[in-house]
Amino acid sequence: MILKTTTLIGAAVALLLATSCNDSHSHSDHGHSHEEEGHSHDDGSHHHHENESDGAASEDEHEEVSLGSHDIGGITVEAAQGHGMAEAGKEIHLVVKLPYNDSGESVVRAWVGSEDRTLSTVGKAEFTKSSGDYDVHAVAPDPLADDAKWWVEIEKPDGSKALGSIPLLVGE
Repeated sequence: MILKTTTLIGAAVALLLATSCNDSHSHSDHGHSHEEEGHSHDDGSHHHHENESDGAASEDEHEEVSLGSHDIGGITVEAAQGHGMAEAGKEIHLVVKLPYNDSGESVVRAWVGSEDRTLSTVGKAEFTKSSGDYDVHAVAPDPLADDAKWWVEIEKPDGSKALGSIPLLVGE
């Protein structure tokens, strides 16, 4: 009986892990390849996630849109937004490219909303070795204020922090 229960629990966990998004979130609009992930993009488009319910990726939701260069506390970063336009309660994606390569030693956090983080979820970025980008996912607050922005905090290896905002692409 215990063996049968353990086997069922193990199978359920394996199924859950197999159906979850297993992408390393290596997204960038900088023309790099993702060969270590087994795919590359020569056309500049980035489609990594699949809709878990039907297995099809939506181009509008997964293409990254450049947000340009922005000053984050004296650090000029390149940014791109993925997962479509921001909507209240929806997960969106931000790619941050620092002007230096620190091999992931910086800590980058981002959230959508206001500087004081009210009603916001703060996401900690993952460093992508192949591109040198920092990728972060955050959920837009509900309700989403008209003046909501991406807020980015960069903590350098020396402990100094920089904070600034980036315009948010919002759905209508």
